[in-house]
Amino acid sequence: MASTTNQTPSSSSSASIPRWEYDVFLSFRGEDTRENFTDHLFTALTERGIHTFRDKENLQRGSEIASQLLKSIEESRFCIVVFSEGYAHSTWCLDELVKITECVKENGQTIIPIFYHVDPSDLRKQTGSFEKAFVNLEKQNKEKAERWKNALKEASNIAGWHLEHG
Repeated sequence: MASTTNQTPSSSSSASIPRWEYDVFLSFRGEDTRENFTDHLFTALTERGIHTFRDKENLQRGSEIASQLLKSIEESRFCIVVFSEGYAHSTWCLDELVKITECVKENGQTIIPIFYHVDPSDLRKQTGSFEKAFVNLEKQNKEKAERWKNALKEASNIAGWHLEHG
């Protein structure tokens, strides 16, 4: 995946060419995978020259986190989503996922799901740890919880990698 940063449309073309700041945006639950799987994935991608956004390295200090994360999603060609046991317990992760699914529809980005020690059917059906998370989330904000559920279903229906061990 070569970066396509700084592409601009030619003056004879009426079509706009997307400008990707990042090749990949990594979405993950920090306390579940930051110090293990996601660190290894990030290192492998960057060592291969794939320009990857990860919050720890790319968030600008002093700027508002939410708007910067959402902008980075818009500017990424691919979004790798690492679904883990605690993913749905994080409203940050769920907000990112909603934005990612919107960008897929609007901008043609690609979601690459990784099911890290979770069954993809638990996301689709919202069972297991995902069901437990939504019991509380629906009490807080039913409308937002519905958007989060729909985004989880959409992403879980995409072929990805299911990592049960390691």
